[in-house]
Amino acid sequence: RPMCCVLGRTGGVALVATLIVAAMLWWHNRVVPEYYSPAPWWLQSELRQLPSAFGPGSRPVVLLTGMAGFIGYHTAVQLHAEGTAVIGIDNFNHYYDPALKAARAAHLRKAAATGGAYLRLFQADACDGEMLKLLLREGRVTHVIHLAAQAGVRYSLKKPLAYVEANVRCFVTLLEAVKDVNKSIPITYASSSSVYGLNTEVPFSEKHRIDRQASLYGATKQSNERIAHVYHHLHGLKLTGLRFFTVYGPLGRPDMAYFSFTQDILSGRAITEFRNPDGTELMRDFTYVSDIVAGIVAASRLAAPLEVFNLGNRKPEPVSRLITLLEAGLGRKANVRQAPISAGDVPMTYADVTHAATLLGYQPQVSLEQGLRHFLRWYASFYDVHLPGSATSFARGGHKGLRNRT
Repeated sequence: RPMCCVLGRTGGVALVATLIVAAMLWWHNRVVPEYYSPAPWWLQSELRQLPSAFGPGSRPVVLLTGMAGFIGYHTAVQLHAEGTAVIGIDNFNHYYDPALKAARAAHLRKAAATGGAYLRLFQADACDGEMLKLLLREGRVTHVIHLAAQAGVRYSLKKPLAYVEANVRCFVTLLEAVKDVNKSIPITYASSSSVYGLNTEVPFSEKHRIDRQASLYGATKQSNERIAHVYHHLHGLKLTGLRFFTVYGPLGRPDMAYFSFTQDILSGRAITEFRNPDGTELMRDFTYVSDIVAGIVAASRLAAPLEVFNLGNRKPEPVSRLITLLEAGLGRKANVRQAPISAGDVPMTYADVTHAATLLGYQPQVSLEQGLRHFLRWYASFYDVHLPGSATSFARGGHKGLRNRT
């Protein structure tokens, strides 16, 4: 007998509805190749849902690249909370556990479903110039925040061409797209403290020379700043580079020390603390992600003709203090072994943020201890980890008035 007769009209409708829901879930969670870009007709149909109240002369629309990344995710959440429309792209590459990007994307879909300003994340490649032009035109974009990049100093020793592709080619592709669509759109892009390379003057100032690179990653970020100058000079593009200093926080990157140390301490594995050749400790200007996001949003709004800003915490800390705080938060002792500083790494990062304070009103608020409390609280929830006794108190403690952005 035909299926419709077996199920009846009600059963048939229920079956069709179930299949539609299953297809939608598959579409949202399907595995697609890296550097995939969606069909133009589908992008256009999605962008037609952008309300007419957004666009040039009205409320802002931000094209945010790398939106499923650590900093990109937190930036999108903040912009959405402020009522800014956000069109995001991310290629969902496999540099680290894709589950983290999937979790960030799920959080963003949930935020979009609750209402408020337009918020969409597309799985797409920032090196696809035609796709970028379509988003800029059809999305009526007023600002660009370019955070898509291949991050990590040590990984650049293994996969150098990935850095040239993601950090240089995609950056130039974006600038070309903006040049062709609307030269007046201000672009805020991620640089890095790594551009200071072997500089020994501290604190690091935007006035210091950056011609002594220690890593390919730093060299690609330095090239971004040089290329930005060229596109401003030749085409009048508005470009602001932001030199991020050791960003950490919830939903972060597992290749970063605070994250990998947490995993290793909990599993009982040894952690490696790198030291300078003379045995002295490495120092890092750990900067909580909400402070970085505040600087990104302020820089985007400033829309300067051509600028570079340090975004750091102004307080370098020895890596041993990071380990001590994690031990206290997890209620476990770390098995620490020391090793010589690795190739491409630097002894210290230390941001002079005077320039950002003057023009952006940038004032970092979160100490390392406070920031790690928020990270460990998220980590315990995400990975279903029990933090015993005083460790639970450490992880759940907070800084009054500090907004939980996760």
